[in-house]
Amino acid sequence: MSIADLRPLRDQAERRREQKAWNWYDWANSAFYTTVLGVLFAPYLITVAGKAAGCVDADETCSRTVSVLGLDLAAGSLPFYLTSFATLVSAFLLPVVGAFVDASDRKKWHMGVYAYLGAAFTCLLFFIEGERWQVGAVAIVLASIMGGCSLVSYYAILVDISTEAERDRVSSRGWARGYLGGGLLLVVNLVVFTFHDTFGLGEGMAVRLSLLSAGVWWAVFTIIPLARLRNRPSLGVAAGGGSVLERSFGQLWTTLKELRRYPMTLTFLVAYVFYNDGIQTVIYAASTFGTKQLGFSQGVMIATYVLIQFVAFLGALWFGRLAATHGAYRVILWGNVAWMVIVLGAMFLPARQAVPFLLAGVAIGIVLGGTQALSRSFFSLLIPRGREGQYFALYNAFERGTSWFGVLAFGIVFQLTGSYRPAIAALVVFFALGVALLLRLDPERGIREAGNAVVRPVV
Repeated sequence: MSIADLRPLRDQAERRREQKAWNWYDWANSAFYTTVLGVLFAPYLITVAGKAAGCVDADETCSRTVSVLGLDLAAGSLPFYLTSFATLVSAFLLPVVGAFVDASDRKKWHMGVYAYLGAAFTCLLFFIEGERWQVGAVAIVLASIMGGCSLVSYYAILVDISTEAERDRVSSRGWARGYLGGGLLLVVNLVVFTFHDTFGLGEGMAVRLSLLSAGVWWAVFTIIPLARLRNRPSLGVAAGGGSVLERSFGQLWTTLKELRRYPMTLTFLVAYVFYNDGIQTVIYAASTFGTKQLGFSQGVMIATYVLIQFVAFLGALWFGRLAATHGAYRVILWGNVAWMVIVLGAMFLPARQAVPFLLAGVAIGIVLGGTQALSRSFFSLLIPRGREGQYFALYNAFERGTSWFGVLAFGIVFQLTGSYRPAIAALVVFFALGVALLLRLDPERGIREAGNAVVRPVV
């Protein structure tokens, strides 16, 4: 066998090594999106802000207000407004970050800087206590923004380390590893929270230590991809001269104009904005819905999230196999229909009955990892080469933990009705819009227009 014959094997082995390293960042950052945004932050902040607002015993549906920059916001809606604000900022900031990434030869270091800033702000959540909710409000906004910035580089690296035929598998395994890692940390936090008296901790301190653990976890495991991934030369075409930052703004403007040349890419991006907002809002609001509306304890909620994490681990791998047989596009469409059934059914869940709630958690876990993993890999096929950072920045502005419209709608419906049941059911609109737009999409045309190889099956 000649050296030329061995070259593809060496290239494949190198890609596999980097793909395994790349997957570790899903493991690292998932702690923030599960322990913090998924389970503990919203109910705990509502409790602390409720005390500051004068609610007796942190009333389950506290509608008294606290002042935020001169605005009177219901304590029960405060976490959702904060997440909406973080996403609004990200919508303007992340595309510029993406343009900067495309113009740089150091994608992994951009990912690392933003990851460690996000982890540091997450650790500041430890200082939420008593009636001091303000530090948490600032820290969660900044941590969410930094997390989104790190994912811009992370997603762009996927294109560098995998072929078109490998991306569904690589992305699915990344999401699966993320759910496994997030689930393991939740198990630890479940033990700490449930047996806090045994450890000599108050309930509030147990929550604060769990929030801190997510930041530490994020920081420690980010070391692995930073050590094993390698930077590659930029393929982006800089717009004009000047500094990298000046060229980044130029590239952003060029990308926004050129997006009209890729109507299928634009269609999928808009569809993703809607259905991912629905997914992220379910993830973010489920703990509040379970504790404040259905009357479950934080221990039950953490246990349910642990169940969801491990089911989602299997669901992501299963959806990856389904995509290999039926195509990612079709499986994403099926997943959206399943989400519509789930959120409508959630409105009728009985209070304080664990079995129906756990069954709903299993259903969420099955479709959760798969729809997100395949959305990431499918969108990578619709991006013209050299523009990954900018396109994934637009995509990522509405990614995990940074949804805008869904969380905002959830908070508004609660403030208008005083109940989280109609708020959760209202999310069906977002999945219905996602399905309607996906049905207008021609996936093969979109992949060809972007200049990428069409891998069978597409649909």
